[in-house]
Amino acid sequence: MTNRQIVVASLPLGTLGPEHFEMQEAPMPAPQDGEVLLRTILMSIDAANRSWMQGATYRDAVNAGDPMPTYAICEVMESASPRLRPGDIVAAESVWADYVTRPAHKLQKLPKVEPLSHLLSVYGIAGKTAFHGLMQIGQPLAGETIVVSAAAGSVGGYVGQIGKALGCRVVGIAGGPEKCAFVTQELGFDACVDYRAGGVFKALRAACPDGIDVYFDNVGGEILETTLGLMNERGRVVCCGAISQYDTTNPTGPRNLPGVVVVKRLRMEGFIVMDFARDDAKATRALQAWVAQGKIKVTEDIVDGLENAPHALIGLLNGDNTGKRMVRVGADP
Repeated sequence: MTNRQIVVASLPLGTLGPEHFEMQEAPMPAPQDGEVLLRTILMSIDAANRSWMQGATYRDAVNAGDPMPTYAICEVMESASPRLRPGDIVAAESVWADYVTRPAHKLQKLPKVEPLSHLLSVYGIAGKTAFHGLMQIGQPLAGETIVVSAAAGSVGGYVGQIGKALGCRVVGIAGGPEKCAFVTQELGFDACVDYRAGGVFKALRAACPDGIDVYFDNVGGEILETTLGLMNERGRVVCCGAISQYDTTNPTGPRNLPGVVVVKRLRMEGFIVMDFARDDAKATRALQAWVAQGKIKVTEDIVDGLENAPHALIGLLNGDNTGKRMVRVGADP
């Protein structure tokens, strides 16, 4: 029995393309003492995958020849550890592959949720990132204005819906009229600015007549620079990602720093979802309540087939996803 895996064939110097990946056949791994054999069910596709190819971040850099790292939902097939048994569903720091072995103590056993994809979207990385970033750093109050970029993406859509559940005015920024319509009509945002149409500052100012109290930034670059100019005094900027900067050799940053931060007494803070893992149970309870009340719609963008993972990531970087993107490698048990 063989095992497929996708490795990074070469590191991109500019735009990521399918030529930077290679599908390989590898021996079927066997669990050693304390390990388990995992069957991959779903793999998370995130902009961070691309940033890891640019050097060390909060994790080691990805190098040519490495299997592509990912966060995955897996089923335990064989166990050489008393911690887990075959049939258990776990979250794993994994790679793009059909099967992997991992130390049992590094895995998180997951509850039974149907469908399992919700453990990657609303109750997983996407939902928890939105909740922790907005609540812990943004600290919105009812009646305030929240702006979120990449509003039709995996995290941005949940940020806006949480904001509405809290009684805030929520304005999204997205690319194209179809995504903007989705954000307002399906997700319930008060307004959405199409950054591809130009005139972002003017459109955003019109959509936020009382200024911006919380900006949840997923893109960086020019959008971040523009939004900072409309922040209210004592505003909070939640720095979650910079997807506009990952796939280029000529990154740009806000030119109005630190001046605007000082003048408006803004607070900017970056984070990754693991920073607030101690509060994951609290996040899950809140998200489950909002879903049950119909205040949060679950949006997922699932691509079938391990072999399509490179295209799924490339497409994500080009903004062609709506909702949380993931790749289905195997069926739910």
